[in-house]
Amino acid sequence: MKQFLLMVAFVATAFSVNAQQSSGDLYEGLTRKITYDRMIPPYGLEVTFEKTVHIIFPSAVRYIDLGSANIIAGKADGSENVVRVKAAVKGFEAETNFSVITNEGSFYTFNVKYANEPIKLNVEMKDFIHDGEAVNRPNNAIDIYLTELGSESPKVVHLIMKSIYKSDKRKVKHIGCKRFGIQYLLKGIYTHNGMLYFHTQVKNSSNVPFDVDFIRWKIVDKKVAKRTAIQETVIEPLRAYHFITQVHGKRSERTVFAMDKFTIPDGKQLVVELFEKNGGRHQSFVIENDDVTRAETINELKVK
Repeated sequence: MKQFLLMVAFVATAFSVNAQQSSGDLYEGLTRKITYDRMIPPYGLEVTFEKTVHIIFPSAVRYIDLGSANIIAGKADGSENVVRVKAAVKGFEAETNFSVITNEGSFYTFNVKYANEPIKLNVEMKDFIHDGEAVNRPNNAIDIYLTELGSESPKVVHLIMKSIYKSDKRKVKHIGCKRFGIQYLLKGIYTHNGMLYFHTQVKNSSNVPFDVDFIRWKIVDKKVAKRTAIQETVIEPLRAYHFITQVHGKRSERTVFAMDKFTIPDGKQLVVELFEKNGGRHQSFVIENDDVTRAETINELKVK
């Protein structure tokens, strides 16, 4: 009888350990449970084999990961912020998932199941992004740090650019150019956490729309001797808030550019060139090193 009771106790203990292992409650080493307030709640999404679901995000998509081969997803051709999703297997039964990281540093996750006729074929995620208010911050708007921004959060960069744009103050009054009825101005230079922000404006006083081809930022020698190769360093903006592609007649548009911190060496200057598409009304202005080093700290702005 004693041996029987010992055997029963051993079986019960083994069953308890197996149950803990199967339920995920038992781990090796010092561990603690992940509480629900740490969980990022996924959005529910239905897909089908015969139709495509499109999801519109508030900024460019950097990363997409699929939970299984039952679904396929990718950025829509010609667009950076639209993801198309559909079933790769007709009528798949097991629920799967996928995740997305955007340029603004937001993380989105979706649980996906098959439906013959999905109700929501086109979904806009813009309303769910963090707007800067702590009380309105959704659990899925996590700050993801991207390589090119270093230690700065993409969300902070976005909010700073937005604040500069909304304040619309002209801190710099001596840098700009005007030709052919087009005026290109530098309204301000700001700095925060190792980054520089340039606030620019294009004014079109003519009746003909100005189509932007591209904008080039380059550091060049102030004086270049004849028959000497021009040494120039092109600087690529990391972000652009409200980047304009066309300025209508009698209108003006503004853009805020975010760049990694830099200074201009002696004997050199920063030239900013604005090129018109299929036109010749090109603009350019020069920024000196003293202008950059006098950049206003962003702490003086009310960032919202």
